[in-house]
Amino acid sequence: MEIKVVKIENPEELNVILGQSHFIKTIEDIHEALITSCPGIKFGLAFNEASGPCLVRYSGNDDELVKLAVKNAKNVGAGHFFIIFLKDAFPINVLNKIKMVPEVVRIFAASANPMEVVVYETEQGRAVLGVVDGFSPKGVENEEDIKKRKELLRKFGYKL
Repeated sequence: MEIKVVKIENPEELNVILGQSHFIKTIEDIHEALITSCPGIKFGLAFNEASGPCLVRYSGNDDELVKLAVKNAKNVGAGHFFIIFLKDAFPINVLNKIKMVPEVVRIFAASANPMEVVVYETEQGRAVLGVVDGFSPKGVENEEDIKKRKELLRKFGYKL
């Protein structure tokens, strides 16, 4: 048994959602949830099947994002793991719809930060232990930081 760290390759610093699901139907249901959540969304989705032929299943509406999702799903190598790369949308636009997909068990992370997946490998296969999302805190926000945070949320249209 061995613990490994797998870096998520995300050269364009796209938003990424990492999760776990439990059934081959996942790929079509998450695709449908994404496409109906946010007009104009571009995405690539990959899902590691954990029984039968154990294939990386994939879908999406942007070929480059699909290739990136497949590459990362293979690198992580854990059964029932899924990864979604987003363009022209943010996780906040789609997360609730994804969580409502009956096959989805959990969301590990949703971020544009650098991410590493901590996996545990046994003779049977791999499991995701957790995700390192971004970096450790360097301090506590001050009044100027609070002002910038509030301005950013309003710029994106999330607050009035």
